[in-house]
Amino acid sequence: MALHFSDAEFESRFDKLKAAMEAEKLDAMLLFAQESMYWLTGYDTFGFCFFQCLVVTKEGEKVLLTRSADQRQAKHTSNISDIRVWVDRGSASPVLQLKEMLFDMDLLGKKIGIEYDTHGMTGKIGLQINAELTTFADISDASPLIPALRAVKSPEEIVYVRKAAELADKAFYAAMDEIAPGADEGRILAAMQGAIFEGGGDYPGNEFIIGSAEDALLCRYKAGRRTLSDQDQITLEWAGAYRHYHAALMRTVVVGAPSDRHLDMYAAAREALSAVETQLVPGKTFGDIFDAHAERVDAHGMMQHRLNACGYSLGARFTPSWMDTPMAYKANPAEVKPNMVIFMHMILMDSITGTAMTLGQTYLTTETTPECLSKLPLDLPVKSG
Repeated sequence: MALHFSDAEFESRFDKLKAAMEAEKLDAMLLFAQESMYWLTGYDTFGFCFFQCLVVTKEGEKVLLTRSADQRQAKHTSNISDIRVWVDRGSASPVLQLKEMLFDMDLLGKKIGIEYDTHGMTGKIGLQINAELTTFADISDASPLIPALRAVKSPEEIVYVRKAAELADKAFYAAMDEIAPGADEGRILAAMQGAIFEGGGDYPGNEFIIGSAEDALLCRYKAGRRTLSDQDQITLEWAGAYRHYHAALMRTVVVGAPSDRHLDMYAAAREALSAVETQLVPGKTFGDIFDAHAERVDAHGMMQHRLNACGYSLGARFTPSWMDTPMAYKANPAEVKPNMVIFMHMILMDSITGTAMTLGQTYLTTETTPECLSKLPLDLPVKSG
């Protein structure tokens, strides 16, 4: 089997989940999040775009219901021994097959937690689940249980996070080798992703963000490429990914000479990043992190140019996003704990002057001050030609 963690690691994770289920008085859980399945069993697939469900019980049973295309995938990449297939035919319903399976597992009338808050469950499936199981069992939303456990990383996980961070740094240097007047964005992207693949890394949970000129003010990937001009700006947000664990970085690179506005916005972003570092300690909240960022940015008169969040947790994530919970936004009470991996991004987009500025890196929290996982300098990156 292609497992990336020790048996003891997987046993520890299941023990933590069973304890969380006991605290919630759950007899079983229906897992639809691919991240949950990977964390608990090693199961590695993009087949969650179709119906699949991993049933786990407080007694320690694990039963996967999936499609035939993923049967071998599950056998090869996970420690699940009981793998069942729902059949694609006519009006056959995987939800009805799941209900029959739950009956066979003696879960009729039991308390079952369901992962609703995931890209692995469509709204249509959610409606069908509720229609079929509401009178079958005592069902409830258990979406937060496993994400809360995954947010604190084990020593084995941190090894992979550090490797992801190393690959992220290499990707930036590969980009800087390409960035110059006349450079094509496609070659820049190819160099970045190539550096990660060559280092044994994976596809990231979402596309790298790249945009130059006016597109440098965008916070999402979009199709289309352009060639850099003699005086330009290019925003990059990317992540090293290793065994699906992510370490993200963000920079706006100035091509030519930085404008006064670039320099002012960089100063605000740098101060804000220093401020949030003081909040990345146990006892603080993700709301405290956001407040520290906002206070510094607003002190520079740039409130209208910042976002309403300044970072989020990272871990083993699957498409369509590498973003994980908790997220740093106003009044979020989620606590900072040791061994969290948190990406902090200071994003300032001035649509009035058409100026972009970003600065972001990933941290590992400790019992005291956070450790930055990137070795990149925090100076404003400039390529003059």
